[in-house]
Amino acid sequence: MSHPLLSLREGPVARLRMNRPELHNAFDPTLIAALTGALDALGRDGDVRVVVLEAEGTSFSAGADLNWMRGMAAAGEEENRTDSLALARLMRVLDELPKPTIARVHGAAFGGGVGLVACCDIAIGAAGARFGLTESRLGLLPAVISPYVVQAIGPRQARRWFATAEVFDAAQALQMGLLHEVVEPGDIDEAVQRQVDLLLKAGPVASAQAKALVRSVTSHANGARHDHDNAALIARLRVSPEGQEGLGAFLDKRKPDWCN
Repeated sequence: MSHPLLSLREGPVARLRMNRPELHNAFDPTLIAALTGALDALGRDGDVRVVVLEAEGTSFSAGADLNWMRGMAAAGEEENRTDSLALARLMRVLDELPKPTIARVHGAAFGGGVGLVACCDIAIGAAGARFGLTESRLGLLPAVISPYVVQAIGPRQARRWFATAEVFDAAQALQMGLLHEVVEPGDIDEAVQRQVDLLLKAGPVASAQAKALVRSVTSHANGARHDHDNAALIARLRVSPEGQEGLGAFLDKRKPDWCN
């Protein structure tokens, strides 16, 4: 039996490839655990600078596995809560991973698959990709993934798509912010590689901490404290080894050492 997740390394770039193509890379407890464990390990790996999330087969991820859904429908509330917390931890680990992340999206991305896309820092989609938050058709809601999807597409859009369960295309996903770029299917690898190359030209610490800065900015309620924290951050970065190398390289008109 093939492993549900393939982990590939290309120097400082790690690729996590969901590998349940016959089931459109639908979630089950095994895939959720494998993704969470792999992301945890990559987050601690000092040699990894970029993580690409991708999928085998014709779909990115069709959401929940039918057999898994059948089992959860027959289970009690406590078991369902425990099961949902495992998915919630996966989304949290991906969203807060201390490495830049890129979603390479093709085919169908439904339910939790949309959650994975929303949790990644950069999302590149193939024209023809389809998306859906279809839980309301089952009398459910995308509760676990909602913090990340709402952050990606905004409350107004979320109110529509959460309620209607309507399927939308890549152009709509781009328009509302779920995707950053849409390209023809044959161009998606080149588009992903462009983003990888840009990230590798950035300072490793700076690119890794970018999402933490954005999270801090959007969660601050105290303006004066916010100014203090941001000033402290840039001061810390300027005197750090990476900041010193980056500023020195700019002033010396050379490439910083992380580009060599």
